[in-house]
Order: sequence, then C-alpha cells, then structure tokens
Amino acid sequence: MAFQAGLLNMGGFIAFQRFVSHITGFASFFGRDIGTGNYGHALGMLAVPVLFLIGSMISGQLVDIRLKKGLKPFYYIAFGAIFILVLATLVGGIVGMYGQFGESFERGRNYFPLALLCLACGIQNATITSVSRSVVRTTHLTGLTTDLGIGIIRVLNGRRSEAPGQDEVHANLMRAGLILSFGLGSVAGGYAFTLYEYGGFLLPAFTSGNIFMITYYYQVFRRPRS
Repeated sequence: MAFQAGLLNMGGFIAFQRFVSHITGFASFFGRDIGTGNYGHALGMLAVPVLFLIGSMISGQLVDIRLKKGLKPFYYIAFGAIFILVLATLVGGIVGMYGQFGESFERGRNYFPLALLCLACGIQNATITSVSRSVVRTTHLTGLTTDLGIGIIRVLNGRRSEAPGQDEVHANLMRAGLILSFGLGSVAGGYAFTLYEYGGFLLPAFTSGNIFMITYYYQVFRRPRS
C-alpha cells in the first residue's frame, strides 16, 4: 500500500502538478489563493482535500466502526472503491477528459482527477490506520519518519541500559520498510508516468485491483459457511 501511495503521489504531481497523498500542500495553496484574491481557485483547492476527508469517512464507515462493533469489516469494498477511482483516473486521462498530460494546473478540469486521487488516498490511509490501530499510515512519510527517529533513539538508549524490546526493533523495521516502499513507488511512478503519461496510472490500477481481488477472495469467496 505504501508502494501504491508513492505511485499515486508521483502520478498526481507529474500529471496535474499537485501531490495527492497528503493535504498539507493544498492548505498552503488555499491560503495563497485567498491572500491573492483568487477565490475561485481557492475554492477548488479546498474541495480537493475535502475529498480526502470524505474518503477517510467512507473507510471509517466500512472498516473502523465495524471493527469497534465486533463486526466483520468490509475491506474488499474499501479496496474495490480505490480500484474504481484509480481506474476512472486512468480511463479519463487516456480518452482526453483531463486535457494534455502535465499541462498547467490552472485549467479547471484538473480538479476532478485530483479529487478522485485524493478520495482514493483518503480511503487507503484511513483503512490501514484502522487496521493497524492508528500505528501505520501509508500515504505520507512525515509521521513515519518521526516515529522512526524516535524508535531508533529508543533502541540505541535501550542498548546502553537494558536490552531493547523486540517490539520496538520490529516496529522500526516496519517503518523503514514503509518509507522504502513509498520511495520505490515514487521511483517506479517517475519512470512510468514520464514514459507512458496517463498510461502510467495502469500500474496503480494493477496494484489496487490485485489488492481488491485478494480481499474479495478471502472475505467473500472463501467466507466460512454457517
């Protein structure tokens, strides 16, 4: 999932000049546009991260609330929604709905694919957050890098006083693996979108489609019969 987030983030940046897997930049653009009096563009900037929020809410209803109630979470629906959103971005780009690949963001039709990608990232981030009990987030690296830094210091200081807990060591390995996976996804996306333009979205469509089929298989097809 971190690899896929790297792909989507790079695709959003190369195709539409905006990162999509986190919303910090959109808040900055919103503030700039308000300050310069470009209220229409500011409204568009605000609408995109709102879709990230809506994606998180959708995941919360499908996964988090059901986990808290002791019910079976609908992972396959969440991942199926991500697949559909990425596929819609791929198809829309190929048929020319979003204009020329990599053109200036100032063209209003770029809001729609950005909204699709932010919605997908919101669903993904909230789903993994719920599954990991708020330990893992896969669509951005700020929290992961902070946790890794703290975790490294904990391990180093543990060696001076007492043996570091294996849980902390394993957590650091997981964090490093997620950061590496996001980076690899960004590199793969850099090549794919540079070479194939909108066709590069075929790669995250493939990964999200496989995750959807795996969760569907285990949650629906192989569901224990009562």
